[in-house]
Amino acid sequence: MAWQRCFTLTRAHVQAGGALPEAGGELVVQGEDLGAWVVAQRQGWDKLSPAQQWLLGSTLGLEAAGSEAFEARPGKLTADQKWALNLRAARQFHDREGHLRPARKHVERLDVDGEAVDIKLGMFLDNTRRRADKLTPERRAELDQLCMRW
Repeated sequence: MAWQRCFTLTRAHVQAGGALPEAGGELVVQGEDLGAWVVAQRQGWDKLSPAQQWLLGSTLGLEAAGSEAFEARPGKLTADQKWALNLRAARQFHDREGHLRPARKHVERLDVDGEAVDIKLGMFLDNTRRRADKLTPERRAELDQLCMRW
């Protein structure tokens, strides 16, 4: 029953246009951690029945954690790649607005290889301010060039 409940909630989320969660805690619906459930399905693929594997594959596009298609999926960025994307979004915002003070909920849309990517710029900058003491001097200097308000 629990498997079917999580599957149904995940399918409804995806059919409504939501992205498949990639990690635990990323998506909680009706008290169910669907991110953790998706991770568990990928990692425990061999323990699933053929019918469950078919449902996950055909409906959600889910595959085993070790499969080539799963490993090649976009969205698996390193910390440096994430920093570069966030910095690019900050530069784009600064160039357009003349300042680097977006609202906390501001989302900046970037064109990455012809694909639109939404960057939660306001949240990134707020979190970066809170962790300023942990930034490398190079990263701090990159934000200082954009008149970052610390």
